[in-house]
Amino acid sequence: QTIGHVSLYVTRVFPSQDLLDRADFNAVEYINTLFPTEQSLANIDDVVNKIRLKIRRLDDNIRTVVRGQTNVGQDGRQVKEITRDIKQLDHAKRHLTTSITTLNHLHMLAGGVDSLEAMTRKRQYGEVANLLQGVVNVLEHFHKYMGIPQIRQLSERVKAAQSELGTQILADFEETFPAQGSKRTGGPSNVLRDACLVANILDPRIKQEIIKKFIRQHLSEYMVLFQENQDVAWLDKIDRRYAWIKRQLVDYEEKYGRMFPEEWCMTERIAVEFCHITRTELAKVMRTRAKEIEVKLLLFAIQRTTNFEGLLAKRFSGCTLTDGPGLKKSVSSLDSTNPFLEDEAGEDGSEKEDDLDRAKKPKAPDNPFHGIVSKCFEPHLYVYIESQDKNLGEMIDRFVSDFRAQGPPKAGTEDGGAVLPSCADLFVYYKKCMVQCSQLSTGEPMIALTTIFQKYLREYAWKILSGNLPKTSSNSGGLTIKSLLQEKEGFEAAKFTVEELCLICSILSTAEYCLATTQQLEEKLKEKVDKILVERINLTGEMDTFSTVISNSIQLLVQDLDAACDPALTAMSKMPWQSVEHVGDQSPYVTSVIMHIKQNVPIIRDNLASTRKYFTQFCIKYTNSFIPKFINHLFRCKPISMVGAEQLLLDTHSLKTVLLDLPSIGSQVVRKAPASYTKIVVKGMTRAEMILKVVMAPHEPSVVFVDNYIKLLADGNPETFQKTLDMKGLKRSEQSSMLELFRQRLPTPPSGADGGPSLSFSTPTPEQENSRIRKLEKLIKKRL
Repeated sequence: QTIGHVSLYVTRVFPSQDLLDRADFNAVEYINTLFPTEQSLANIDDVVNKIRLKIRRLDDNIRTVVRGQTNVGQDGRQVKEITRDIKQLDHAKRHLTTSITTLNHLHMLAGGVDSLEAMTRKRQYGEVANLLQGVVNVLEHFHKYMGIPQIRQLSERVKAAQSELGTQILADFEETFPAQGSKRTGGPSNVLRDACLVANILDPRIKQEIIKKFIRQHLSEYMVLFQENQDVAWLDKIDRRYAWIKRQLVDYEEKYGRMFPEEWCMTERIAVEFCHITRTELAKVMRTRAKEIEVKLLLFAIQRTTNFEGLLAKRFSGCTLTDGPGLKKSVSSLDSTNPFLEDEAGEDGSEKEDDLDRAKKPKAPDNPFHGIVSKCFEPHLYVYIESQDKNLGEMIDRFVSDFRAQGPPKAGTEDGGAVLPSCADLFVYYKKCMVQCSQLSTGEPMIALTTIFQKYLREYAWKILSGNLPKTSSNSGGLTIKSLLQEKEGFEAAKFTVEELCLICSILSTAEYCLATTQQLEEKLKEKVDKILVERINLTGEMDTFSTVISNSIQLLVQDLDAACDPALTAMSKMPWQSVEHVGDQSPYVTSVIMHIKQNVPIIRDNLASTRKYFTQFCIKYTNSFIPKFINHLFRCKPISMVGAEQLLLDTHSLKTVLLDLPSIGSQVVRKAPASYTKIVVKGMTRAEMILKVVMAPHEPSVVFVDNYIKLLADGNPETFQKTLDMKGLKRSEQSSMLELFRQRLPTPPSGADGGPSLSFSTPTPEQENSRIRKLEKLIKKRL
């Protein structure tokens, strides 16, 4: 196939009419073309000779082509040899160039080393600085020729010159700036300035030694003036330390500012070394005189120190801190802001207690000098924590005495039911302490302060809130016949006064405020403390304590209203319901219950206006307490006649209406009761109505009565069924057969279900309820 493609390509390039050149050549057809007749065979010899001649020509052509290709190979070899020669010449040129360059470098190196040694002896540091760098650069080119003795000798001479320069420059600085106790022989000169430029090129240790010796000499006076045994070394004169270094830095800038290269940052290095020394010296003197440290003195020293650190942050970049001995960047989370000079709104009482919930402000850039000195105060912050413990203890005691002296919030005033002012005072002080402490340290002292906060949150909850809740001993005793008669005659049962109700609501509101603010306090503490300590900040126990105060307050309000209504319910159960002859208006006990509700609920609602959800909880808890109690008293009304049952049904409807309206009773603004509350009332009071409907139904035939009971009440408890029979006044013998029939008629519980019989019925829809009420009203009118 490949040969065919080649033949086709050749035919296209060299077209031919010769039959021998055709791809589909046929020998028989070609011979027939040459000899078409027998007579033409006579010329066969001529034809054969022509073909042989043609073959010889083709052979000659092929031979010529083959020989031509042989000559091409020879020509190629000749070209290759020429190229090789050119490459050799190119390599030779490159090597020659390199050799010339190396010889030039060698000449420069030799001359440079000679000049370097001469300039070093003459202390021509300006020229040395320019030459030395060039010599060092040239020497790098001979790194691979160090095996050559002459090159190695030059390299050793360069190293010797560098060593001599380092020693000589250090000696020059030592002579100009002698050690402590010696007198300076002169001020800065251009020689030393040029020497610093040379030190930049030498071993880095030379530069470090120059810096170290200069700073040590520059701060030697400080070490003498502020020795531990000196009066100015104590915390009360800490300002003098910072005033001294400020003067020294100004003096340095004027006298030596141009001597050292700018990139050495000498002014910052002096300040940083001063900070290291000061931190060490202050730590030493505070350990020695620890008993003399008072909180005011400590805070004064910290304030002045953090102010100084803030000044350093404004003046310097902190680029040298990583070079300082023993210093790590951001050694502490101390803040340079002075908490005691801040224009705190809380100082004049105008700061609002919700400051803890303010939006987060963008953080200021980190101060690289945080704690560079003030870190030394952290071991002594226990003095501050102990002081806050004492201050908060006195504050709680003052709250207690103020409450006793001023009494509870006055009813009918703006203060009635409001958050106690002491609560806001406590958290404003907490915020101040938290901010102060976070500016001193965000480590263990913050954890210690958090523990103090927890202690006094609990004390506030116990002493100020729970400790001032009204006692219920006045109405905790049992009911007497006299009290029942008094209640029946309209006598008001003993209960909390309006002032006491206002106090309970005020304590509830305060506990809610404390709960919410304690949660915010926990969040703020976690923001400020070191990340590794965040898990140790937990105020859940204190929040639970305030939740308990809230629950107890609501329970007191419920118990008070419950106790006020108890005599009315007892009077209901004592009435002779079998003797009722006609259905009239609502019974006196209903009027009494409604009266107590109208007396208490508006007061509670108005005083809990700022904590609406807890008023709703009160309504729900009261309803959950009253309805079961009402049903229990309903079962005690026995026996009941048909008319008596109708009267009770009317009373139940009246109570249901009042309970549905309970959240907005007595209010000019009518609010729709929460759906969760309405559901509880409808479900509970519908059960009471169903009980009375069963009582009104005839007990014969028994099967119909039992099925009707099961359908209406959906209660599989035989005891409840027996109570219903007692209300109807059935004898024990009749009840036995009824109970047996009741057990038989109960639906079979689902397979695998636990417990006793399970019944259910749906709460009537509003339309069904309205229809039932209309029927009941018609019945009452008919009876009347």
